[in-house]
Amino acid sequence: MTQALVSVPAKARRGDVIEIKTLIAHPMETGYRVGVSGEAIPRDILHTLACTYNGEEIFRAEFHPAIAANPFVTFFTTATESGVIVVSWTGDDGATRTQQAKIAVE
Repeated sequence: MTQALVSVPAKARRGDVIEIKTLIAHPMETGYRVGVSGEAIPRDILHTLACTYNGEEIFRAEFHPAIAANPFVTFFTTATESGVIVVSWTGDDGATRTQQAKIAVE
């Protein structure tokens, strides 16, 4: 199971630009390498990362085999209201996983 860390400021003032950081523990195997016994290691990458703020999408990225293992992504948005920031990612296995963080806007 892939795990992620999502870093969001606990508090912000309305209108502040906030930084959201994500670190996803994932091997990002390209499918081009060969294992110890000579067989090809199957491709296993994350291909989509999306972030919503109170249900509205604020960020989306597509990944390709050239992305390093354990991708670290940082981006910015404007604090508009208190709520939940949800980061979701989808891999080659078709499963979508999520991690969320709360933010209080004053």
